[in-house]
Amino acid sequence: MSLKVGVLGYRFMGKAHANALARLPMFFPDAPDVERHVLVGRDEEALTEAADRLGFENTSTNWKEVIDEVDVFYNLGPNFVHAEPSIAALEAGTPVLSEKPLAASLSDAERMADAAESAGVPTATAFNYRFVPAIRYAKRLIEDGELGEIHQFRGKYLQDWLVDPEAPWSWRNDAELAGSGALGDLGAHTIDLAQFLVGDVERVSGHLQTFVDERPVEGEDETKPVTVDDAYSAQAELAGGVMGTFEASRFATGHKNDHTIEVHGSEGSLKFSLERLNELELLRDDNRGYETILVTDESDPYIDHWWPPGHVIGWEHTFVHENYEFLSAVDSGEEYHPNFADGLKVQTVLNAIEESDENGEWVSVE
Repeated sequence: MSLKVGVLGYRFMGKAHANALARLPMFFPDAPDVERHVLVGRDEEALTEAADRLGFENTSTNWKEVIDEVDVFYNLGPNFVHAEPSIAALEAGTPVLSEKPLAASLSDAERMADAAESAGVPTATAFNYRFVPAIRYAKRLIEDGELGEIHQFRGKYLQDWLVDPEAPWSWRNDAELAGSGALGDLGAHTIDLAQFLVGDVERVSGHLQTFVDERPVEGEDETKPVTVDDAYSAQAELAGGVMGTFEASRFATGHKNDHTIEVHGSEGSLKFSLERLNELELLRDDNRGYETILVTDESDPYIDHWWPPGHVIGWEHTFVHENYEFLSAVDSGEEYHPNFADGLKVQTVLNAIEESDENGEWVSVE
């Protein structure tokens, strides 16, 4: 019996997840059977075209009519749309995958996590970078003690798509709709990887800055204010006294999608860049410099499903891995991570960084 999947949203993330659902039976034969059942949106004409292109059998302009008829609900809409449809689906007993950050506000994220706990069904916060084979390889090294005692985590996520002050305004520039700017859009990924690889963030000191205060509305002779950050940086203390530094920017000229992390330990260090996602740079205690490991062998995480050694995979494959793990958990009823509770942990850190910036002091993450 196929799992009927309903998806809200058909643009960037809609395409990424639809592609992943289409690839699953080709490369992961042990994945549950999935039916791309219904695509949800507001514009009927655009929705019909997208459903045909992305392989969905039905369309709907009302998510309330969908949550009871599907086995899994994907909420890929803007941040301000995450809470209500997801909570309603969970109250109907339907497992939910929500894009990150979990919500536009901490209070909404708390409501979503509470609903997930009450529903007792699998949930997912879509931190797809957990499913990069090199990141999984790095986690195994850390857990096996290959780096010794971990001292420091460094993470940055740099893009430049807002450098031009004439770049048009969008919902991502509005605090009511997005919650935050580079902090939530990009920083959420970095913070999740820090907590996945090293440990929970316990306190933070943050700084947020907006470089362009208003932007033109596309197709209109007007501007709208920018009420979110264009860049942020934060110092952090993680569990066990690990020092952390985080930063993200949508104003980093020359950087398109540069997500880089480093983990430094008493016996070694590692470095990872999303722009070279098949590689992991590793320094061991008895080595005079970093070695580059190509994480494409059959023994490496997920790689046995793809190509022969040395034949690299790409960004889109992380969504295939994510969907495989989540839908397998839905099919079996087993626990899945990162779930809504993990998403709430990240949201709590995001909120603490904003609070620190406002108050000019360290803030404990509770």
